[in-house]
Parts: sequence; C-alpha cells; structure tokens
Amino acid sequence: MLSIVSTPIGNLEDITLRALRILKEADYIACEDTRMTGQLLGHYDIPNGGRLMSFHSYSGFSKVEKIIELLQEWKHIALVSDAGTPGISDPGFILIKKAIEAGIIVTPIPWASAVLSAIVSSWFDCHQYLYLGFLPVKKWRQTMLKSLQNKEYTVVVYESVHRIEKTLSEFEAYFGADTQIVVGREITKKFEEFKRGTIHEVIEYFKWEWKVKWEFVIVF
Repeated sequence: MLSIVSTPIGNLEDITLRALRILKEADYIACEDTRMTGQLLGHYDIPNGGRLMSFHSYSGFSKVEKIIELLQEWKHIALVSDAGTPGISDPGFILIKKAIEAGIIVTPIPWASAVLSAIVSSWFDCHQYLYLGFLPVKKWRQTMLKSLQNKEYTVVVYESVHRIEKTLSEFEAYFGADTQIVVGREITKKFEEFKRGTIHEVIEYFKWEWKVKWEFVIVF
C-alpha cells in the first residue's frame, strides 16, 4: 500500500494523529529530503530505523521502479514531501500515477495545505477558485496571464523569492495596479504574514524585502 501522507507546511504541530501512526507503521518512507523528514520524525520520537528513502524531482525512473517493486512485495510505503501534501507542486504525482497503474492500493492521509490556508485567510470568494501552482517560467506564461484578465473566480498561485518581484510586476501590467490581491508568506510559521491591498500597494510594501528567503502564496 502507498500512503500519501500530508506533513506540516511550517508549524510542526499541524499534523494528524493518523499521519503520525502511518509514519510509525510504514515499512519505508519515501521523502524529498531525508534530513527534513528525519527532523519531523525526531520531533515526534518516531524511530527512523533506516526506513527513509529519497524520492525527489531528480530521482530517475529507476527509483520509481524500485519503489513500485517494494509495493508489489506488499511493503507499506509512506510518501511525504518536504511540506504539505505529496503530488501538489512536487514530483509525488509520478509515483502515485505509476502505483495506480500497477494496481497498488493508494490512500490519502490529508491535512495541511498552503492553498487552502491562504484562500480562507484572504478576503476573496472561496466557493470557486483555480489553483495554478507555480506559473510557467517562460513557455505559455504570457498566454496564461492574458487568459486571467477577465476571470470570474479566485486564483491561487505559488511563487518563489527569486521570481516574486517579477510576477507581481507582471500582475500589475496585466491586471492593473488597483486590482485587489493577497500575498501570504511563512504560513503557519512564527513570522506568518498576509498582506492585503492593491497590487501596487503590495509591491511597495515588499519592495525592500525581495531578497529575504520566503516562499509566497498569491491570491487574487
């Protein structure tokens, strides 16, 4: 069985009892960064026991095949990401797809979500929303932005510190400086912050802090 285990997106207390049980019981834990997952296990006194195996965006197909082989041997594998739910803006979906194709039982262990945390903390309608993950860096980026100019629903995107300034400047050009927006950073962590206002106001607010190592969630 493959368990898709959601882990905290920042605050280590944001994890379910069921997730902790699965992390204790699994034969192996496939994770993006064994060091980060090791810290999570250590925080909850869960023995590692050599169960951690790396699985990230640079893992080749041979690693996927190896994990599928273990699953076919009736091993229970917990799939985790560095933060949040595997398969959402991370390489977990590849393994999940292959496991399903191989007839493996796949079960979700849900909880923390930066998307849901950001959208319910914004002032936008939550009934209909579109999650786009990270916007394309080059190909289709301009086409996608143009397609959102007349949107009738809330949109949520992720952005890194390396591109947040450029992305918000593009938003200002495509959607107008007075368009309302919410930018969240360090969600659930000690320095959690949500900045609400026009695109121009948010750019002015953050312009001296672009180099700070944050990850951002944008809702508009």
